[in-house]
Amino acid sequence: MKPTTTPKTYRVKSFGCQMNVYDGERMGELLEAQGITPAPEGEDADLVVLNTCHIREKATEKVYSDIGRLVKAGEEAGKKPMIAVAGCVAQAEGEEIMARAPAVGMVVGPQAYHRLGDMVKDAAAGRRNTDTDMPEDAKFAALPARRKVAASAFLTIQEGCDKFCTYCVVPYTRGAEISRPYSDLLREAEKLVEAGARELTLLGQNVNAWSGEDDKGRAVGFDGLIRTLAELPGLHRIRYTTSHPNDMTEGLIAAHGEVEKLMPYLHLPVQSGSDRVLKAMNRSHTAQSYLKLLDRFRAVRPDIALSGDFIVGFPGETEAEFEETLALVNEVKYAAAYSFKYSPRPGTPAASMDGQVAPQVMDERLQRLQAALNHHQLAFNEASVGKNCKVLIERKGKHPGQWLGKSPWLQSVFFEGDCAMGDLVEVELVQAGPNSLAGRVLQPARA
Repeated sequence: MKPTTTPKTYRVKSFGCQMNVYDGERMGELLEAQGITPAPEGEDADLVVLNTCHIREKATEKVYSDIGRLVKAGEEAGKKPMIAVAGCVAQAEGEEIMARAPAVGMVVGPQAYHRLGDMVKDAAAGRRNTDTDMPEDAKFAALPARRKVAASAFLTIQEGCDKFCTYCVVPYTRGAEISRPYSDLLREAEKLVEAGARELTLLGQNVNAWSGEDDKGRAVGFDGLIRTLAELPGLHRIRYTTSHPNDMTEGLIAAHGEVEKLMPYLHLPVQSGSDRVLKAMNRSHTAQSYLKLLDRFRAVRPDIALSGDFIVGFPGETEAEFEETLALVNEVKYAAAYSFKYSPRPGTPAASMDGQVAPQVMDERLQRLQAALNHHQLAFNEASVGKNCKVLIERKGKHPGQWLGKSPWLQSVFFEGDCAMGDLVEVELVQAGPNSLAGRVLQPARA
């Protein structure tokens, strides 16, 4: 790689989960601390960071396709962009990316991106670099102060996973479960709220596995952290994702009924309604124990909106076992959910299991599952019509004078009014669609 110049502009393209979105924001802040500014909309960037996800099918090949498109676009424009590959594909592939894609100047894993600034300097000097170390909790201490804060902000509190579901690469790409220190989280939360965040979404691969100690050395569970954050003046809403059924505690369930700022929304992946499939997945729950857990949440917060994740076509899944998943969906009546076809991840136990399901069977099952999920999501939205609630404005809508925000149940709501970004507006929900609701402003509350 020939020596080049230090980039003046950057663009981070993040794929996958909300934790990747958070990581992408933090990488941007690192680059801006070095004087590299975001590329204007519609203009090519000098540095492009592909912040990758390894969960989706053919994730690795898609990265190489993106690299190829960037190289081709640069050649057509007479430029040679600096390319960085970050995230979980970077962690899994490492030096292989360097070998296959000479245009890539640096490869950095999700636990090492705090070193991105130095890697950019190396790349500018013609030195290609790979960093896939996993130093325990080191990156957060090295990251700069938060610079960009929206009305709704992410806060990563936990990383990694010890569950080793047989289909999942996260334990290998993100490492073991690590909880960020309590005091560090309070400081970052305070800074976010001071900078204008009115809602915080706490993030983790298994966010409810978080634990720590307060400044007096007393043990604090996840519910204790939520209760402490709820005391922050200026913070109006708290959410969290993604949870694991195995890490649910009585304290967290109780918090949903006792902490007003904790929004009535729970994302709790189940993956399948078949106990045999769940066992093969190495999930620690059964369909019945999962349903009983949801009942406990509904008992303390009757209006709670439930969300989940599903995998269809896991190795060995029969039609009868898939029907058990449909039965669970129809019993829970999810307000929202995410569903995917099983995709073998290299190095995971499920990739070598017998009974791999034919693609056309998976396609057909996914369509049936998504039809059921869409039915219940629309029904939940329609049942919301007539309710009054506060909506947190996150951005402008498509039409002049229109705003878009989130209800307490994480529904997208659009309406018109004399409002501003970040306002909490009292709205009557007047019309429902499958993916959003229309609202009518009752009171432009700027509390």
